[in-house]
Amino acid sequence: DLYDSIYKCSKPVIARVNGHAFGGGVGLFAACDIVFAIPDCKFAFSEVKLGIIPSVISTFIGRRLNISNMRRLFLTGERFDSNYAKKMGLVDFVVDENLLDAEVKKYVDLLFTSGPTAIKEVKNLIDEYENLDLEEYKERTVKKIAELRISDEGQEGINAFLEKRKSKWSG
Repeated sequence: DLYDSIYKCSKPVIARVNGHAFGGGVGLFAACDIVFAIPDCKFAFSEVKLGIIPSVISTFIGRRLNISNMRRLFLTGERFDSNYAKKMGLVDFVVDENLLDAEVKKYVDLLFTSGPTAIKEVKNLIDEYENLDLEEYKERTVKKIAELRISDEGQEGINAFLEKRKSKWSG
């Protein structure tokens, strides 16, 4: 439930990884929306070395890794670094440790320029993309954009754009 709570949180969740993570620790950041890591981190799905499997986290790892990488890393338990994790899509950004806070802040600030309801709805949209068949998803997107376009937030965002000003939520 912990991983699912992170993944389905209506607010953006940013992982700031500045140490090694193995097994469930990798699952924690894999469930996040945006992942930053310093270059020196080491990661592994080490469960097989203990005679168990990374079953609970596999749902979240599978959303970030392709199946062949997932298969190899789960079977071998091999260690890999931040740059390799980025190359595979497990980590979004590899940032020097002295720049980590500034880079995270940059994305937090960027998120604050987006409509709060729109952020929640885009996370719902992605969840529905994973869970609905294509026709249901297409119907849902048409209804949702129409609903949001006429909402107070949608109108404020559109008007701010047309008037070349910041939206109310942007400060």
